[in-house]
Amino acid sequence: MPKIRRRDTSAWIKKVAASYGKTVGEVGYLFCDDEKILEVNREYLQHDYYTDIITFDYDEGDQINGDLVISLDTVRTNAELFGKTYEEELHRVIIHGILHLCGINDKGPGEREIMEAAENKALAMLDTTNR
Repeated sequence: MPKIRRRDTSAWIKKVAASYGKTVGEVGYLFCDDEKILEVNREYLQHDYYTDIITFDYDEGDQINGDLVISLDTVRTNAELFGKTYEEELHRVIIHGILHLCGINDKGPGEREIMEAAENKALAMLDTTNR
């Protein structure tokens, strides 16, 4: 289990969701290794590759609900690759999933840039939440 300040992270997630007109309902987190996320990716999405996060969206109206499956192996690898700390990359991945629950996609034309901008905006909110 990663060392996350639960209260601060929860407050941050609520603040980000509110900026999209959403409230937070039930959000579950499954922290796993690369092999488990590959298994989930194959079984539920029919994708045969590793990834850092898979988001299952169970939203109800303006309330976000879902499950985030996060590979800590890939988070660690990506942190090294992008020159970030493990904690910074973990926060980016968590908020990436939350942003999906808020309705932001990243697979279509131009959507990746929108997602990255939303991640950066949300990460800036984390900084102000934890001061």
